[in-house]
Amino acid sequence: MTDPESLPYRPCVGVVLIDARGLVFAGQRIDSPSPAWQMPQGGIDKDETPKTAAFRELWEETGVTRDLVTPIAKTHGWVTYDLPPDLLGKVWGGKYRGQRQKWFLFRFNGRDSDIKIATEHPEFSTWRWILADEMVDSIVPFKRAVYDEVIRSFRAYLA
Repeated sequence: MTDPESLPYRPCVGVVLIDARGLVFAGQRIDSPSPAWQMPQGGIDKDETPKTAAFRELWEETGVTRDLVTPIAKTHGWVTYDLPPDLLGKVWGGKYRGQRQKWFLFRFNGRDSDIKIATEHPEFSTWRWILADEMVDSIVPFKRAVYDEVIRSFRAYLA
């Protein structure tokens, strides 16, 4: 088995999308056998800034366009997580040990009907607005520390 320490982290962004009440968008992953909720996130493409990647990932996963959100904040540094042993070597072609993420907080200015998770490559089967602490409790265990750190960073804006 590959030594995880020898692998790099995959550059990634995440988006905490909040509504006017400060509730957080949570999408239920299509590819998970058990209910797994998460926020929009994904890799940063070559020659793409983290902020540009955040807008792209938000659109790809929720159908929400740039004109429907107001950027509010971002994490100061990068947040990392390691894959658990059962996923290491199986996801992302086995090239990464986990992800190094920059997170952005965007306020959603549209209507719920503007959120369209039935995208070209859907990642979510359903979605809902939830409290930030519920979001932390709903994520898969190996990402929980990241979500806890991100929510703490943006706590002043959340319900």
